[in-house]
Amino acid sequence: MLYALMKYVLLGPLLRLFFPCTVIGAEYIPESGGAILAGNHVSVADSFFAPLHMKRRVTFLAKSEYFTGKGLKGRLKKWFFTGVGQVPIDRGGASAAHDALATGVRLLGQGKLLGIYPEGTRSPDGRLYKGKTGVARMALQAGVPVIPMVMIGTDKVNPIGSKMWRPHRITLVIGRPLDFSRYEGMAGDRFVERSMTDEIMYRLMELSGQEYVDIYATKRKADLAAARDDAESGRGPGTVTRLPGSRAG
Repeated sequence: MLYALMKYVLLGPLLRLFFPCTVIGAEYIPESGGAILAGNHVSVADSFFAPLHMKRRVTFLAKSEYFTGKGLKGRLKKWFFTGVGQVPIDRGGASAAHDALATGVRLLGQGKLLGIYPEGTRSPDGRLYKGKTGVARMALQAGVPVIPMVMIGTDKVNPIGSKMWRPHRITLVIGRPLDFSRYEGMAGDRFVERSMTDEIMYRLMELSGQEYVDIYATKRKADLAAARDDAESGRGPGTVTRLPGSRAG
């Protein structure tokens, strides 16, 4: 009820008005049954626009901090993210990866359409980064297809560091489902899961036109943060001894 209220009454009409969207490949979304929507992630706005333009309800796994805030603001944030179809997961605990996997498999077993960002975090610079293999293990354990999906233009709607959204036309491209049934029963094989994940990322690269970077986005963010810390401490960028993708000296 809350999801429909947000999509068709409270939020959806405003998003459609100020952020017109062209949808390509909607016919690839199955009418029923569990499936994974594996997408690129260039903006916080991605998780709002993808569900808005699909007939089926889309569920995303979201960090638990969105649901645990205190006071009125915390309750409103929890209400909002619940309303747009997001499910909380703890990304900081020792069992975070296992818990996220278990939650995803459970939702897929219930026939849900589950949205996942294989990069694990938002791109720090608009490029496409190496995918984490959790999406592959989830697909194998649940026995569901993986549907590649890319958002184009959402980084212009909500640029990194901005708090206000800016009107901009966006494009949602949905690709043909990827069938990994040939790997049935091979969940846990790290070579199989890496091969599957790389295939997913390659398809996202093709659909989005993004430059691909063969390191994890979390690593790139850590390197950028370290460079900022060096600059603020007075050492300056010239003293940074290691760049992404290079070996430590």
